[in-house]
Amino acid sequence: MAIKFQYNKTSLQNLEKQLKVRERALPTLKNKESALRSEVKRAKYKFEELGKNLEDKLQYYDEMVRLWSEFDSSLIKVKDVDLSVKKIAGVLTPVLEEIHFDIAPYNPSTKPVWFPDGIEILRELVQVSLERQVWLRKMELLDHARKKTTQKVNLYEKVQIPGFEDAMRKIKRFLEDEENLSKSAQKIVKTRQEQEV
Repeated sequence: MAIKFQYNKTSLQNLEKQLKVRERALPTLKNKESALRSEVKRAKYKFEELGKNLEDKLQYYDEMVRLWSEFDSSLIKVKDVDLSVKKIAGVLTPVLEEIHFDIAPYNPSTKPVWFPDGIEILRELVQVSLERQVWLRKMELLDHARKKTTQKVNLYEKVQIPGFEDAMRKIKRFLEDEENLSKSAQKIVKTRQEQEV
C-alpha cells in the first residue's frame, strides 16, 4: 500500500498523527486477537465435547431401537427456542437460554409405560443438538472476527506503520536537504556581496 504524501511540514504532521493512532491501536488489537483466539478454542472444545456427548447418547439409546419403532414421534415438537446475545471481545455471539417443547396429550393407559421416558430422552437429545449448533455458530462468528482482527494487526504492523515511518523519513530528508541548500545559497550570496565591497 503506497502512502500518499507531499514534501512539506503539513504532510509530515498529518503522517505523524496517523502513525500515533496506529501505534496506540496496535496493542489493543493484539489483545483482542489473543482473546478471540482463546474464545475460538474454547468454543471449538465445547462444540466437540457436545458432539461426543450427543454421539454417546445416541449409541446408548441405539440399543433400544426396537422400542423406538413403537414411539409416536408426533408427541413432542420444538415450539420455540430462546436465544440471547453475549458480547465477547466486541463480537455479538448467541447463547441458548431455553427450549420450549410442545408435548401432545396422550393416554398413558393405551401407550407403553416407557413413553414419558422416551419424551424425556428426546428432550435431552434435542437440547444437546441445539446447544451444539449454537456453539458452532459462536465458534464461526468468533473465528471470523479473529481473522479480521489478525488482518488488521498485520496491516498495521507490516504495512502501514513501516510505510508511514518511511514516508516521514523521506519528508524529513527532503526538508533537511532543502534547508541545507537554502543555507548554502545564502552563504554564496553573502560571500559574493562581501567580495563586491
